[in-house]
Amino acid sequence: MNNPHRRHFLGRSLGAAQLAVASVLLPAGGRALASAPDTLTPARRLAFNHLHTQERTALVYAVGEAFVPSALDHLNHFLRDHYSGDVGVIDPELFHLLHRVRRELESEQPFHVISGYRSPHTNETLRTTRGGGVARRSLHMDGKAIDVRLPGVALADLRDAALSLKAGGVGFYPRENFVHIDTGRVRSW
Repeated sequence: MNNPHRRHFLGRSLGAAQLAVASVLLPAGGRALASAPDTLTPARRLAFNHLHTQERTALVYAVGEAFVPSALDHLNHFLRDHYSGDVGVIDPELFHLLHRVRRELESEQPFHVISGYRSPHTNETLRTTRGGGVARRSLHMDGKAIDVRLPGVALADLRDAALSLKAGGVGFYPRENFVHIDTGRVRSW
């Protein structure tokens, strides 16, 4: 019963699993799956600074096209409605879109988040008290939209990079200093 080969195999398997889990929360500059062969699909990283909650995060959210469930859970909480604390489910494709935007701009800077998920109540309050600019059926309520800027990147360049991908909606708000990016239909304003 006490097979040394089995213990060796199980020990190596546990070590590999621990390395994979640890890679989820590596800093953006860290190398995920550091001891794995270079033939593995590359890790996709994102970093965010939330301007309202003052929270920061940097993590591997996917390996290739495969999303990391614990990273998605973390990002759902991180991008919660900062007014109410309600947590929504963010469309994972939004993270792929942001990753592609950052690559297009050749930036490793964290996105500065102005708004992620919005509860229906928060959305209605903002829509009726802010003098316009908030859609009645905002994609923020579906977890399909985010308002961001990227340090060191001109706002117009961020907008242009998102537009060039033709992967969803892009709103340009230079006075408010952010770009809206969503995974809805391709459109711009």
